[in-house]
Amino acid sequence: MAGLWRKAPSPCIDICKRPGKGPCVGCGLTKDEKKTFKRSRKKGDRKALFRLLLARLEQTGRRERWEFLYRRRCAKKNRPCPLDKLPHTRAA
Repeated sequence: MAGLWRKAPSPCIDICKRPGKGPCVGCGLTKDEKKTFKRSRKKGDRKALFRLLLARLEQTGRRERWEFLYRRRCAKKNRPCPLDKLPHTRAA
């Protein structure tokens, strides 16, 4: 399943708005985290970033909407959704 994480689409859901220097309103990633995701190829690195992202989105109340849009993005790209392999994620 290492390929699943390596081929995971970016968590970006194309709603790019960053108030100040904080995380994006759409995906919850900071600019540095987005760069890190693009460069990371190790299973553990991307998995950890997804866990951090999900926790952040949960705190801000945007997790459910983001998950819906991210699952749609994975389907559109014809790739398995890595959220299915993380505990405590809701299937669509």
